[in-house]
Amino acid sequence: MSSHLLRISLFATVAFAFAQPLAHAEDTLGLDVGKALQQAQSALAGHNYTKAMAAVDQADAVKGKTEYDAYTITQMRAAVATQAGDVAAASAAYDKLIASPRTPKATKQQMLMSEGTMAYTAKNYPQAIKAIERYQHEVGSNPTMDTLLAQSYYLQKDYANAIRVLKSQIDAEVKAKKAPAESQLQMLAASATALKDSTTSTHAYVMLATYYPKKEYWDLLLHELIVNAKIPPALQLDVYRIRLAAGNVTQTRDFMDMTEIAVQAGLPQLGLGLMNQGYAANVLGQGAEAPRQARLKAMVEKAAADKKAALAADEAAASKAKTGDDLLTVGYNTVLYGDADKGLGLMQQAMSKGVNDPNLAKLHYGLAQMQAGKKADAIATLKTVDGDNGTHDIAQLWVLKLSPAPVAAKK
Repeated sequence: MSSHLLRISLFATVAFAFAQPLAHAEDTLGLDVGKALQQAQSALAGHNYTKAMAAVDQADAVKGKTEYDAYTITQMRAAVATQAGDVAAASAAYDKLIASPRTPKATKQQMLMSEGTMAYTAKNYPQAIKAIERYQHEVGSNPTMDTLLAQSYYLQKDYANAIRVLKSQIDAEVKAKKAPAESQLQMLAASATALKDSTTSTHAYVMLATYYPKKEYWDLLLHELIVNAKIPPALQLDVYRIRLAAGNVTQTRDFMDMTEIAVQAGLPQLGLGLMNQGYAANVLGQGAEAPRQARLKAMVEKAAADKKAALAADEAAASKAKTGDDLLTVGYNTVLYGDADKGLGLMQQAMSKGVNDPNLAKLHYGLAQMQAGKKADAIATLKTVDGDNGTHDIAQLWVLKLSPAPVAAKK
């Protein structure tokens, strides 16, 4: 909203209050007060704010004023200060009017909104925050005021409070099955980046890619996943895998790293599959490093064969364990070796038994369903993954990749 239109809007609010105060039988302006206010109104109509405020001060200086005189003078002071863009004077006048029992409830709410909007337009962000938070406390949530509050914090570089406010707004919108505004999510990402809060910025970019699927958001998101130091080692392979699915893995060292991580995690068949993708893309098997890569592949092939031969023994041992973590890995391997129904059943047993990280388990269960060709089931599972360590974000990216069409923002 432009400054000019804002002033017109604010003046209309005050003019409404001036024209329709709560009336009492004795409500008659004193002669001297009325004369001075008429002069103020004429000067205001001519946009002579200095003369108008002087006339208001003259009315205020009249001795023996009634309560109605004082109230009407305050209304005119608010109108003049608003038109003149004097935030401090207008806010002070509004506060008096809001506190008065003469002001109708609806008008008080309009005035509270005007205080916050006027201060924001004047770039007085601390005053805007104070006024908007008062509005929220006394009136309730309002989309325009909620947005101005977040922007006020952001524009004065109070990124921590900007994140707090934005998260609350965005969570409420998602809960109501509404798409958060793109500008909200962009501000959340920028605030988190300014604070080097990789977890929050990653989450913001996931939501941007979900509701506003643009390549730039995918690129930023994948970068955030790579640099996010808070993502635990247990998720590093999953970061690589979603990057690979998004076409973001093109370096030899990345294929080598993810292969080694998969083998170390007890999933050599998965590592072999990832390595084969590197060969198929002509990233591996080229140049001076080709012999070393061939040696690694031979080692992984042997590890995969050994693991397949040991599946029955691994299952027996995992079944006796106190937790289901080992059984989860056995089930995943069983799926990878082609027995999808049995493997998925073992993974379900593992989660029922109890695992160290239920969300990581559900993520891997969803990926195992994907491996088994059960795409619809995989999407349903991945949508249930929660957690604040990266599991939720990675799962949501897989949902985007597996869904038949990008999730469009609701208008």
